[in-house]
Amino acid sequence: MTLRSRLAAGLATIAIILVAPLGYALLSLGNLHRDSQYLRDNELEASLLLSRLREGLNDVRREELALLFKRDDVTSARDAMNQGVSRVGVLADSLSHFDLGAFAKEIGATVRQLRDAAQLEFDATLAGKDTLADTISAQQFVPALSHADTIVMTAEHSIAERTRERVARQALEINQIRTWSAIALVIALVVALLVAIWLTRSISGPIYDLRTGMAAVADGDLDYRLRVPADRSDEFGTLARSYKEMTRQLAELDKLKAEFVSVASHELKTPINVIIGYLQLLDEGVYGSLSDKQKDVLRTIVVQANTLLRLVKQLLDVSRFEAGGGRLEPRPIQIDQLLSELESAFHVLAMQRQVTFRVERRDGVEDTVYWDLDRINEVLGNLLANAFKFTPKGGEVDLVLGPADDGVQMQVHDTGAGIPPEQLPRIFDKFYQADNQFSAGAAGTGLGLAIAKQIVEAHGGTIRCDSKLGAGTTFTITLPTRVQRRSSFQRVPTV
Repeated sequence: MTLRSRLAAGLATIAIILVAPLGYALLSLGNLHRDSQYLRDNELEASLLLSRLREGLNDVRREELALLFKRDDVTSARDAMNQGVSRVGVLADSLSHFDLGAFAKEIGATVRQLRDAAQLEFDATLAGKDTLADTISAQQFVPALSHADTIVMTAEHSIAERTRERVARQALEINQIRTWSAIALVIALVVALLVAIWLTRSISGPIYDLRTGMAAVADGDLDYRLRVPADRSDEFGTLARSYKEMTRQLAELDKLKAEFVSVASHELKTPINVIIGYLQLLDEGVYGSLSDKQKDVLRTIVVQANTLLRLVKQLLDVSRFEAGGGRLEPRPIQIDQLLSELESAFHVLAMQRQVTFRVERRDGVEDTVYWDLDRINEVLGNLLANAFKFTPKGGEVDLVLGPADDGVQMQVHDTGAGIPPEQLPRIFDKFYQADNQFSAGAAGTGLGLAIAKQIVEAHGGTIRCDSKLGAGTTFTITLPTRVQRRSSFQRVPTV
């Protein structure tokens, strides 16, 4: 799945799971809206109709009483009562529109009884038979009217009960909607969170890995291997394959560069030796005497030629170690003698620069170790020379030897300018020089630490640097006490 399709699928999933609870809530609200409309258009209208029907029955009762007691205008009273009974009949027929057909039939039958009793009561009253009219009223009209009231009351109770049931059902449905909506929302949020985590990990993980790999390449580490498989079919697979091809090409270029430096250095060594040889002959007067001015020029040329020869030798050393040709010739070394020679060698430099130089051997260090003396002297000499170079007048330089696990730990500490923390990872790179060169007594080539690291690793040891800007620097070397003789140092392939 490509990155674009993965993002589209993730966003679509999140959208669906977030919209689903909303859709369910809207559907439930639609059902509630229909129930509310039903209550408004059916139950409420039915209740109002029953109220008007009750009022109509009360009007009929009043008109019937007027018929009994209104002797002067019996006909108008009868007409008013008939109109009231007819209105009650019309209202009763309307009940069938609100699912009250049974009540409509009963009230309709009662209305017919009322109409018949009203006619008989009118005839008796018109004939002056008041007793008969009262009897008809008491035995026929009033019972029929009371029965109609009872039916209306029963219908009202039925409407009220039906309304209560519907309202209770709606309340239950509302609670269910609230519960299921909350559950659906929680589920949606959890799923959305899981999808977001999946998207983040599936994208940020490879991006972080690629960023780390590019940073490693920028720092010169061409051996870094990505965790992202190169056979992936998405964009990250394409980037991983490009990264792999890039590191391969850079490794080939690095190898070609090392070979070029080795060949160039080897070829430069011969003409430089010839130049130095002729300079020595000039200095010895083989080609005639020189004036004082010519001797000054000669000395300057000799210094520069020796500097150039030293640089060529350093380049050859670096090239040999990188190509796997760094030879080691370990032999027994007396620790006390090694320290004494180093102390004597740098005593004059310490006095010249007015720097306190201390050499310390701690308890637990073996008296004899098996190292390549020339190489170790080169490493310690380079570190001590750098320490003196960057330490101002009145500062301190210490060389301390102490025991380590199955080996010896050597520390060269100074109170000099220090190294910026962001530059510490690169100080062992070839030709790299930190930004503290302004405090050095003389400029360097940037090869000393690279050679020191190669020599230490050829001995099976480690070297690290700790520094604080403005407070000083400490180089720590850990070496085994015994190193086997080897004709070459096997370099880890960079391809």
